[in-house]
Amino acid sequence: MKQFSRIGMDTSKQIFQLHGVDGSEQVVLRKKLRRRQVLEFFAGLEPTVVGLEACGGSHYWARELERLGHEVRMMAPQFVKPYVKRGKNDAADAEAICEAMSRPTMRFVPVKSEENQAALMLATVRERLVRNRTQLTNTIRGHAAEFGLVASKGRAKIEPLLARIEADESLPALARELFAELAREYAELQGRIAEVDGKLRAWHRNNEMSRRLTGIPGVGPIVASLLVMKAPDPHAFRSGRQYAAWLGLTPKDHSTAGKQRLGVITRAGDEMLRSLLVVGATAVVWRARQGASGYDWPWLVELLKRKEPKLVAVALANKIARIAWKLMTTGETYNAGRAPAVLQRAS
Repeated sequence: MKQFSRIGMDTSKQIFQLHGVDGSEQVVLRKKLRRRQVLEFFAGLEPTVVGLEACGGSHYWARELERLGHEVRMMAPQFVKPYVKRGKNDAADAEAICEAMSRPTMRFVPVKSEENQAALMLATVRERLVRNRTQLTNTIRGHAAEFGLVASKGRAKIEPLLARIEADESLPALARELFAELAREYAELQGRIAEVDGKLRAWHRNNEMSRRLTGIPGVGPIVASLLVMKAPDPHAFRSGRQYAAWLGLTPKDHSTAGKQRLGVITRAGDEMLRSLLVVGATAVVWRARQGASGYDWPWLVELLKRKEPKLVAVALANKIARIAWKLMTTGETYNAGRAPAVLQRAS
């Protein structure tokens, strides 16, 4: 049996491509396997290091390979892509994975447990339901506007709009019938979202870290739960700034020739988590503009004098992410008395 230093595996639904090298970096394995053959093949190998791209199904394969005694290293696809020499096929991808996993500065993705993935599934289901509700409310507004019925912005205005439509007997019978169907669909979606939110809150109450995060202004039970569920091991980040960069809340860097040029935020990482942090920060900014007690942080007040509230909300979301990283890595509880000083030092 040949000894492998490491094996890169490109996964798909049915065909898996392997690329392995020995201790002298010589290629000793190029092999295609069908899905049913993968575990049988690795069960016959001595424990080795196996590299995978972090994609759909990769955590399942990582757990199965670890049960067989192998060490699994997963990488984000964008970190593997630079090592593809030419062309795009399974063999080239497997070779790139094998090469990327050998780099000393490579960042790896922790393997999620089945319980963690079940919790993530809960978050994903909620995201889909909220997206469907947004699409439905836009549909209702659009159709209602065709009959001269408009409502102010905000989800809270949809139910009053539906009540006005139901009471308007001047509308054609067919239109009223279709609006009634849309209203029933909206009520059903609201109920399903409330049910999922209830499960998320129950998960939050049973998670000590998530409960601690709700002490941060702008972070409620839903945001705290998603911070714990969706973010990888916080100890994998060297600093809060790196964590905020992973979330896409830091500016793009276009610096060259010694001249620093920063652009808009990168929007990298998880879109839903980033948007919820910005929404929470927006609520804090609104309270600060109203002069609410406890929100008159010098850094925030001074920034609101120079920048638009939306820009300030993004900057504050960055700092909330840094504070969350600190609490997750140290086990501390949020201290409101230290908040102004911490925010001032982070600016």
